[in-house]
Amino acid sequence: MNLRQQILALAIVPLVVAVLAITALITWQSTNLVRTSIYTFERNMLAAKEAELLNLTNLALSAINGIYAGAGPDDEAAKEEVRRILSSLDYGEDGYFFVYSYDGTSIAHPRQTFRSGRNWIDLTDSDGNKVIARLIEMARAGGGLVPYKWEQPSSGKSADKLSFAVGLDKWQWMLGTGVYLDDVYAKTAAAKADLRASIGRTFFIVAVIAVPSVLVVFASCMLLNLHERRVADGKLKELTQRIIDAQEEERSRVARELHDGISQNLVGVRYAIDLARRKVNKDNVEAATAIERGAGALNDAIKEVRRMSHELRPRVLDDLGLTAALEALIHNFSERNGIEVTLESVAFKNRLVLEARVALYRVAQEALTNIERHAGATKVTVRFSSSQSDVLGVPVRGRVQMDIIDNGRGFAVDGHAGPGLGLRNMQERMAHFGGYIELESSPKGTRLTAVLPRSALIGQRDTAEAA
Repeated sequence: MNLRQQILALAIVPLVVAVLAITALITWQSTNLVRTSIYTFERNMLAAKEAELLNLTNLALSAINGIYAGAGPDDEAAKEEVRRILSSLDYGEDGYFFVYSYDGTSIAHPRQTFRSGRNWIDLTDSDGNKVIARLIEMARAGGGLVPYKWEQPSSGKSADKLSFAVGLDKWQWMLGTGVYLDDVYAKTAAAKADLRASIGRTFFIVAVIAVPSVLVVFASCMLLNLHERRVADGKLKELTQRIIDAQEEERSRVARELHDGISQNLVGVRYAIDLARRKVNKDNVEAATAIERGAGALNDAIKEVRRMSHELRPRVLDDLGLTAALEALIHNFSERNGIEVTLESVAFKNRLVLEARVALYRVAQEALTNIERHAGATKVTVRFSSSQSDVLGVPVRGRVQMDIIDNGRGFAVDGHAGPGLGLRNMQERMAHFGGYIELESSPKGTRLTAVLPRSALIGQRDTAEAA
């Protein structure tokens, strides 16, 4: 990751981790709290059921106590009266009392009369528990609670049941009654459903708060990053333009010094050598030859100084415009290396602002230098073009385009290691005006396209804005 991505990661990742950690902690604590509450609620309901069973059993014992206390072990009439009383003591749709002898024979069962007189000591429920045997065992031990599964009269389906069994030892009977726990488990299931819904709401609330917060932080970072990047790009462009302006000023100064100073001095020296050549003794052939060679070398130096001065800052660019400067550049280029160059010119170039003319001239100069060094071309075309549109009926020039096309060997643009210094300078010069450079190359040749926007024309921006 680059520095910008690392900064974004450092800003976003801790927030996301903190939100996830807080969410997990809240969820864990809420889950534990609700589970504890549900467990306590279930235990309280079961305790209430146990108290209810104990009260019902005491009620039944009170109802039969007068008969049971005065009867003997084999008092069949008393037994029948007690059986009748207990069979009639039902409460609700699923509440009743049942009686079994200690050997497992059913004495009374108001809801399942088919069981009376039959032995059920080996009866098991769906969980494999011997229900009657466990009830009798609990009654023999002094009484207590026994959970098991039994058919519910109201639904006809097997359900969880909790019964309290007590012994009538004189008659060897087990008296019991029970309550079904479906309402307890239904309420517990409802509480668990509320738990899940509460957790879901918690996640939703956290998401509603956290996601926008993360997005706001991310957007703020992005906006700040974009702002800083724009500011940095603006400063970089400004610095680049200052460097380019400083280069052009230095080129102009050096060109003036070469043209007005060194070149004039060299011309003066050449005149002195010409005078010396006329005055030398004609019989002194060696001296005349040396002077002639010196004069030739001096002429070459004067031409080189003038060429350097012209390349640094051609005066014709300021005096006569871009077309004349390009014609002089092309003439010198063709004269130097013999490559045929065609200039397809249009008049609008002279409407370019001075800085834009200088930029296009430098692009053409750099492109021709690269062609001379690397392309191996025999023909070059420099072409100018412009789109044109109407704004409220007024003809308005569009973008300015310069194409430099050669028939050289080309190079692999996609596989290029990166733009060289010359191409970067071209791109920076165009980018200052909001333009750009495009490069296409193949074994049949290369096309370089430099594009400037409409704002590079003199007065064009004012005209467009006024329209």
